[in-house]
Amino acid sequence: MVLVIRISFLSLLLAGVAANSVAQSKKLAPITAVVECTQASAKGQIRQFVFDGNKETYFATEKNASAKDNFTLTFEKPVKVKTLEVLTGKPKGEDALKEANLEISEDGKTFQTVGKFQEGQATRKLDGKTVLAIRIQPTEDLKYPLTIREIVVDSEPAVRHFKYPVEFTIDVSDAPEMKEWTEKVARICERQYTMINEELKSEGFKPARSIRLTMKNDYDGVAYASGSRIVGSVKFFKSHPEDMGAFVHETVHVVQQYRTRGNPGWLVEGIADYIRFFKYEPGKAGRLNAERARYNGSYRTTAAFLNYLSEKYDPLIVQKLNKMLREGEYKEEAFQVLTKKTVQELDEEWRASLKK
Repeated sequence: MVLVIRISFLSLLLAGVAANSVAQSKKLAPITAVVECTQASAKGQIRQFVFDGNKETYFATEKNASAKDNFTLTFEKPVKVKTLEVLTGKPKGEDALKEANLEISEDGKTFQTVGKFQEGQATRKLDGKTVLAIRIQPTEDLKYPLTIREIVVDSEPAVRHFKYPVEFTIDVSDAPEMKEWTEKVARICERQYTMINEELKSEGFKPARSIRLTMKNDYDGVAYASGSRIVGSVKFFKSHPEDMGAFVHETVHVVQQYRTRGNPGWLVEGIADYIRFFKYEPGKAGRLNAERARYNGSYRTTAAFLNYLSEKYDPLIVQKLNKMLREGEYKEEAFQVLTKKTVQELDEEWRASLKK
């Protein structure tokens, strides 16, 4: 009887530890954020610099700030903030903020002042207060740009820094009525930029920090990317406003930056759709016809093929293929080097798996 009791107690203890570990894991999972300002950024001084973990970079507005301007950092969901610190001004102290309030909000709509800036800095203990957004609000017109060096948040869960800072600017001069929708798309792409770059990282590569998103009336396609510019069709997205993932696909093309010619289009597009349908919005790729599907079918079809290889052979295979494409070293034999099987053999194996 004693043995049974001890075993039962041990089982309960282990179960409790496991449950607590799972809860702790979920509890500690970092979340993302977006940054917005009522005024445009000065050239090269993008908004995400305020939350990149680097106190040597800084955001600055294009013009002198007024009492009507503000800067807001909004979290993906509310967090419990222990301490909050905001550093303003350039690294050497110029344009440090004095006439401004530090504000927080639980719902992203109603803000309350929790402190004022002194010598360009504001620090507050919030003791676990629920916060969805942090706002920096000048209290009078300034004779210098609004310049913010870093926002430091100690919270539960943690908020993920912008490891790859980027700023999307939009041009909706062809369709002003699409401004709110396009801004939402831009924030989605900014939020996914770290994920995209982590999936496609290679040594020495530095992604674009400024991307322009333009909506055009005279473009009859869906969307395309050229350099650090993305163009979307007004006509298409007015009819398909839910298809925001198309711009994540185009953002992947901006990150790919394949400078050499000769890269197979099916693989270039397949990688972009792999990131979209298996990392950004998994489960939305749809089913494939095993009889018609081919590894070089491009877009969703190739994306599904790459996902199969990622799950069965190498979770980093897309990253490795991307590096080869980026450096102009890709050849069809790459698949055999990475998996010990030819791409044709992998194709047959993958299509057979689709029938199960």
